[in-house]
Amino acid sequence: MSPAVWHDFATPEVVERLERIADIDTGSVVTSFDDVADLGRVEVLVTGWGAPVIDEHALRRMPHLRAILHTGGSVKHYVTQACWDRGIEVSSGVDDNAIPVAEYTLAAILFAQKRVLSTSRAYRQTRSAQPWAEPYPFMGNYRRVVGIIGASRIGRRVIELLRPFDVEVVLSDPYVSQAEADHLGVRLVELDELFTISDTVSLHAPDLPETKGMVSRRRLASMRDGAVFINTARGALVDGQALTEELVSGRLHGVIDVTEPEVLPADSPLYDLPNVLLTPHIAGSVGEELSRLIDHALDEFERVAAGEPLASPVQPELLSNSA
Repeated sequence: MSPAVWHDFATPEVVERLERIADIDTGSVVTSFDDVADLGRVEVLVTGWGAPVIDEHALRRMPHLRAILHTGGSVKHYVTQACWDRGIEVSSGVDDNAIPVAEYTLAAILFAQKRVLSTSRAYRQTRSAQPWAEPYPFMGNYRRVVGIIGASRIGRRVIELLRPFDVEVVLSDPYVSQAEADHLGVRLVELDELFTISDTVSLHAPDLPETKGMVSRRRLASMRDGAVFINTARGALVDGQALTEELVSGRLHGVIDVTEPEVLPADSPLYDLPNVLLTPHIAGSVGEELSRLIDHALDEFERVAAGEPLASPVQPELLSNSA
């Protein structure tokens, strides 16, 4: 992993625990296998953001490698087919990283329909009593329709978190059956219908060739006036120009954590719009939340050391439809 990522992980407690589990040099962080003279004894890799690709060339230098424990979510950028061909066990923190994203999304859904951002800004400007609900006749969350795009781990956790609230949840996902939707307690709809009937649309689909631009100009235009669009997935899934135009018009409200490009140009109107909450890709694990990821990896490490099966094995056959 990158030195910056390890710096965030490497508390004294984490270092002590690692040294109890394995023979490891916790002061050495590898970003290129070519920088390490001898990999012949390596049995386990603990990886994170910024890790080198584990390809056939690297594997030839690690004949005893038997497990890769990834502290992040997706392993698609690091683990190659050669790893699967060798039968190497792979674990991921994808479930743990889904937790803060789902929490962010829940907060965004509730605050956005309550019009917290817009009224807060207006209150700062007027500094007086106003009929705050007058501009927003449907202010609030009671009996709102929340559309979830993608029954990913994050999407499913958002659905679970929404259970105590008086909202109707609709879901669009081509891989979810009616029986599974019934089990989740949601109404399964086609994507076009989701955009037209939802008061809030929250995007949780993976970034795949077939999902790029799926939130199109036409679909955004079909959303109800005053509806909220939330993106914690990836900016590439959205027609950014069309979304900007809708938000500039004031017709829609937005909570946008990810954009394309990752940092918008300094002159982007999204920075200053009163109906937009723009955050710098912080919905995933940051700060103290990183402890959850490294704790999970170390739990898996202890299982490997004890000869026990991994608790969160990555299933390679599912990677083609996941982030």
